[in-house]
Amino acid sequence: MTDFSIREGIFPKDKPLAIRFITGLQRFESAFEKDRRLDSTYAEDFFAIQMQRVATKHGRVFFAEDASGNALGWAIAHEAEAEVYVVPEDRIYGFVGELFVEEAARGQGVGRALMKACEDWARERGLKLIMVAALNGNDGALALYKATDFVPYLTTLRKYI
Repeated sequence: MTDFSIREGIFPKDKPLAIRFITGLQRFESAFEKDRRLDSTYAEDFFAIQMQRVATKHGRVFFAEDASGNALGWAIAHEAEAEVYVVPEDRIYGFVGELFVEEAARGQGVGRALMKACEDWARERGLKLIMVAALNGNDGALALYKATDFVPYLTTLRKYI
């Protein structure tokens, strides 16, 4: 599949797609991460939080569609602020808060195109830094980010007690 395009989200029209992609990512991640919620209200809860971030942090939502208009995936980018110990010129940065590509469309450039849209948005905002996070175990996402020149910055460790 090489025939797809990226467009900006249109809400509330695109909300059902967003809910579908939130649910898809949650199900995917639940296969290797036990803390993922799968209850009936999760997607609505998370959608509301993400839309608030988009609205208050100069964010954008992007959808990938095939030539027939079928949605293949989405990404959300918004501004974030680092701690005060970070140099001022790097403190405000772009953050890719959500990225999901339907299984049938993976490995065909859709994720790369969505990441490029997020990077373009960050450049338009005058930002010089963009970050993204991925769960350990999400090897496909980690490979995509490394292939698009992202490098490790922070490692977060946890321990259940």
